Amino acid sequence: MAKCDEGYLCEVCGGDVATLSESDLYLRYVIGLLDPEVLHTTPERHVRCNPALAQYIIAGGFPPVECLGAFDKRLLDSEFVSEREALVTRGYLRLRELEGAGEAIINYPLPEVLERIKQRSATT
Repeated sequence: MAKCDEGYLCEVCGGDVATLSESDLYLRYVIGLLDPEVLHTTPERHVRCNPALAQYIIAGGFPPVECLGAFDKRLLDSEFVSEREALVTRGYLRLRELEGAGEAIINYPLPEVLERIKQRSATT
């Protein structure tokens, strides 16, 4: 089977990443952790298969994820955790909003991320 016929497979569990809101790749893109230039070359994962990021999603319909070890948010600075929860949750909600919307991929990121991308491309 051709690679393009396989869909987007999670590099962690091997399962199909069937929807935008399940995508760790697009979540990281939307919140500015992944440069648009490497989006097409970066492996995909389910959001839940990346507990270090998924633990920050606080949204209805998204069961809490626990991340054990050094990256467990319960061990981190509370101000950092609050800021990260706000950002990652907004990104996750943005992905849910985008599902089926037919939006151009360049418009996926949060407004402040889009602004940074535009500023960066204006200086190059």
